[in-house]
Amino acid sequence: MEEIYVNVSHLDSDDKITSRKQTGPRSSESRFHGAVVLCLGLLSVFLLAGLIGLAVHHGVSVRRSAAELSTIKANLTERLQDSINHISSMTKERDLLNTSLIQLTEETNRLKSLSKQKKSCPAGWTMFRCSCYLLSTQAGSWDKGRQDCRDREAELVTIDSYEEQVFVSALNKKDTWLGLNDIETEGTWKWADGTALTVKYWTMNQPDNGNGDPQYGEEDCGHFYHATKADGNWNDLRCNSILQWICEKMA
Repeated sequence: MEEIYVNVSHLDSDDKITSRKQTGPRSSESRFHGAVVLCLGLLSVFLLAGLIGLAVHHGVSVRRSAAELSTIKANLTERLQDSINHISSMTKERDLLNTSLIQLTEETNRLKSLSKQKKSCPAGWTMFRCSCYLLSTQAGSWDKGRQDCRDREAELVTIDSYEEQVFVSALNKKDTWLGLNDIETEGTWKWADGTALTVKYWTMNQPDNGNGDPQYGEEDCGHFYHATKADGNWNDLRCNSILQWICEKMA
């Protein structure tokens, strides 16, 4: 029987060589893989840090934007309320103006309607423009004449224009009372209805309050001189003198 001998030492040597040949590349590959894993890990860390930073920054920006929006909203709300208040005030003013306009229109229409109506004076009265005048048939003091006129829903005549002065002067046949007096305050002449004196047609050197002569007394009431021109026929006289009078009232 033939025996087979194997050179073990030779085999072991070859296996070691082969083993060394196989171990070298695998070790390099492992180191490469480790480096890649390390880089990926670092990259992941950097990415995570970046994401955290972005999230934090975004959160701050969101909070800041929310605060700014809140401020803007508050300002706009305030301005809107101011505008609403202003519009409300203007609306009230418009309503008041409309009411006043309506009232003025109604009053204008009423006056137009009255102006279209035929005006007339009672029997015995004479019309001039919009007033009626009556020359009394009796005589008496200034107070009696004023009371008689008031009983007729009139007043002692008041002169407020030259045209009226001429017209009333033409009615006189004798000296007559007019509504002028300074009973309350000496030298302050006014009409019987309380209105102030605006036009004056005093005769020369009048009024003189009797010129201080006791026989004439206090001359506190005015009258017409019937025989004197209309541009100067007023005189002051004692109020208890006996004269006719002229009444005046609206037609």
